[in-house]
Amino acid sequence: MSRPALVLRPQPGNAATAARLEAIGLRAICLPLFAVVPVPWARPAVGNHDALLLTSANAVRHAGPGLDALRSLPVIAVGSGTAAAARAAGLDVAATGEGDAIDARALAQARGWHRLLRLAGRDRTALDGVTDVPVYAAEPVPPAPDTLCRADGSVALLHSSRAARWFATLIDRHGVPRDAVRLAALSRAVADAAGTGWADIAVASTPSDSALVTLAGTLAIDP
Repeated sequence: MSRPALVLRPQPGNAATAARLEAIGLRAICLPLFAVVPVPWARPAVGNHDALLLTSANAVRHAGPGLDALRSLPVIAVGSGTAAAARAAGLDVAATGEGDAIDARALAQARGWHRLLRLAGRDRTALDGVTDVPVYAAEPVPPAPDTLCRADGSVALLHSSRAARWFATLIDRHGVPRDAVRLAALSRAVADAAGTGWADIAVASTPSDSALVTLAGTLAIDP
């Protein structure tokens, strides 16, 4: 018997994860806890930077016309999805990392690019040596009153520390016992943000959606 998988990330990533889950035979429950929206931003001086760091496709989707001014910078992208979005927007993707932002920064530095500009979300973890320009924000979406009951007996996929904290808050607020939910976390930091008391919690082998889906498939199996 398999548990359903609860997908909490914003759209359009939510639908992509749900499709991966269904491809391995799991029932996906789409429950986005955030909506991604653009925020106004001012174009930085391109000459002060030698590469553009993109850690999320959301940065490309929501940057708007200001992205045109950055086309001269080579792009270091995190993940194939971000790289594809950057290429579709006409940017020059010089390298693609499959780890996290820290790994991507190291990849850029290995190529001699030390003055990095990152188009990022409003809520983010700062990186030494990286200038951040927020171009989007993930706004919390309060779920309908009876929606969280669907988490009971599920495997919840956690893509970010912020989502982990918000999900834990909602579960407690709506009276769903933590020990009825198993968690698949994108990283150790995400797992730690969720707190304790869950039926099980495990960390993906690599910080990618595909690895997280594979982990959820393992956690979904009941003895």
